[in-house]
Amino acid sequence: MPSAAIVTHVVGARPNFMKAAPVIAALRGHAVTQRLVHTGQHYDALLSDVFFAELDLPAPDANLGVGSGTQAEQTAALLTGLEATFAADDPGLVVVYGDVNSTLAAALVAAKGGYPLAHVEAGLRSFDPTMPEETNRRVTDALADLALATSPEAVAHLAREGVAAEAIHLVGNPMIDSLVAARDRLDPEGERAAAGLPQRYAVATLHRPSNVDEPDQAARVAAALAEVGRRVPVLLPLHPRGRKALTDAGLDRAEGVRLVEPLGYVAFLSLVAGAALVITDSGGVQEETTILDVACLTLRDNTERPITLTHGTNRLVSPESLPPAADAILDGTASFPTRRPPLWDGHAGVRIAEVLAAAVS
Repeated sequence: MPSAAIVTHVVGARPNFMKAAPVIAALRGHAVTQRLVHTGQHYDALLSDVFFAELDLPAPDANLGVGSGTQAEQTAALLTGLEATFAADDPGLVVVYGDVNSTLAAALVAAKGGYPLAHVEAGLRSFDPTMPEETNRRVTDALADLALATSPEAVAHLAREGVAAEAIHLVGNPMIDSLVAARDRLDPEGERAAAGLPQRYAVATLHRPSNVDEPDQAARVAAALAEVGRRVPVLLPLHPRGRKALTDAGLDRAEGVRLVEPLGYVAFLSLVAGAALVITDSGGVQEETTILDVACLTLRDNTERPITLTHGTNRLVSPESLPPAADAILDGTASFPTRRPPLWDGHAGVRIAEVLAAAVS
């Protein structure tokens, strides 16, 4: 039988760390034992180690070191490693975050091993079956005993899919907790100067398979970014996943576009906070720009975070519509909603901790 008071958090990739940190911190005030499992899905120091330091995350109790590979290879390694870890720890509750492969694998192992499962960021839907993350979200939510949602839309999706009402909790967004906690440490002017950028600049992030896996699409994306770079300097901290495709498309030679290594959490948010606009295909960046009031152009056909469109600074664009959309921001003709999503207030971790502690009491 699982040990009731042991809560095991599973993280594996950069987006997970910002979501888990506030929950782990808030749970320290409850009578539970916490364990942190890092799967090693992101293993580079710039994608992992720096976040543990800057977010005050405890050292992992286990690091599975699964590394990269195909979807099947990575998931298989995760399943094997997590099965052994859960058998040794016997958790009373497994907590997973977001929609990466580590999330899916932990959900499968928990369900088959009889360990109760909580999913933080449940109910997000892009309704795009070509996205690997969409499969991960749907399967995880179908297996979860507790569905912890960041937005009213997510609650509605879960209800339509038959998730029991008592399992669904609207708790807000723990990623915003991490942003709020770090806000006093942000130094937009200092980071801008250190990066050698002028007062007006843009920040970009790109890693989605839909943008960087196919050479033709990567070439469209590179051409669009190069066009924006002729209007305003663009700093692109480039995830290893997209580097080859985008450099093969000539982006490293584009005037006005600077490719750099991934940045730490505080450095990246500092640059985002000072940017004239942000170009991204990341879900988390859509959320962060919404709170930082920075115009965001999301280079995707859809988003699992539509609340950033209705309550934030986000717009969806194609490669062809990106340059004129950037122009509208730069010349001040673009307008965005001023409302902010409910419960994105810096206290989601506290609300999540209360739900998790009650589940294992």
